[in-house]
Amino acid sequence: MTKRAVVLFNLGGPTDLKAVRPFLFNLFNDPYIIQLPRILRFLVAKLISWRRTPTAQGIYREMGGRSPIVQQTTAQAVALEKQLGSNYKVFSVMRYWHPRAEEVLEQVRAYQPEEVILLPLYPQYSTTTSLSSLHEWADVQKWASQDSWQTRVIKSYPTLDGLISFYVAAIQAKLRLVSDLSNCRVLFSAHGLPEKIIAQGDPYQKQILETARAIQEKLPKEPDYLVTYQSRVGPLKWLDPYTDHEITRAGKQGKDLVIVPLAFVSEHSETLVELDIEYRDLAIESGAHSYHRVATPQDDPLFIQGLARLVREKEITQTFESGCYPCLQMKCPRQLVSPKVCCLSR
Repeated sequence: MTKRAVVLFNLGGPTDLKAVRPFLFNLFNDPYIIQLPRILRFLVAKLISWRRTPTAQGIYREMGGRSPIVQQTTAQAVALEKQLGSNYKVFSVMRYWHPRAEEVLEQVRAYQPEEVILLPLYPQYSTTTSLSSLHEWADVQKWASQDSWQTRVIKSYPTLDGLISFYVAAIQAKLRLVSDLSNCRVLFSAHGLPEKIIAQGDPYQKQILETARAIQEKLPKEPDYLVTYQSRVGPLKWLDPYTDHEITRAGKQGKDLVIVPLAFVSEHSETLVELDIEYRDLAIESGAHSYHRVATPQDDPLFIQGLARLVREKEITQTFESGCYPCLQMKCPRQLVSPKVCCLSR
């Protein structure tokens, strides 16, 4: 049997309060997040991380002093490896905190696979998440002529059966807590992006709508359904409608609210604090009849089984020689500098 490694990519999060500032610096020093020349981006990242650390530390204190995302991603890796079988080993990489790509690449090399499958834990593709993570992996591997494995990249899976089935079951459970579905509104809340990123061709918004549509088709017709966007920061125009605005509007109408964190497969500050505390308080203050938040998939069997099927479906992706990832872009330019250098790293 072919020996395969699966690498899961996720955002990452601080493991303690001391890690908050360097985590924020890594986040804002990402060229896919702050689109500035390197020196300017470095200075801006230093400034933003310094200013935001006290507030962010307060948020993480509400979560027990750290993010649960590494622990939950590890649980996903364990569950997926068990589902895939003995010829697979699953690794996990965090983009902005440990374990980083350099660390995990060495673990993959020690395993000596014949094939590596790169799988971002972002169902909907975005340059700011999936591409950023995959590009970092390609960047740390590009000079490694000793790597002989074949690489497959799974870019996105917005309508994955296991993902949709999980959400349908989870939403149905929350709807059973609502006495009158005609007075209920379901908000599919996705992490927002500045509109300029979508205007540059990022397919994230389109894929968010695909996910919401696939879920809604399997749910009762009676509740209102609306896709919204949360977690906006800064002066730029972000994707709307905004989740907080729609919560306020629904509250004033006396609605029962069911919130679905559509783009997250793990719990973190946007779910445990923004949705569970800040937006719940907002809903109550605005007059909402009730407020219910659907959990993220994490290592739910339906979701893990869906990922396992995805990994096994070779025809959904193309295979390239190790260290060369022209397929990181949604539309590959096919412009390789050399057989070992990713075209995105020029």
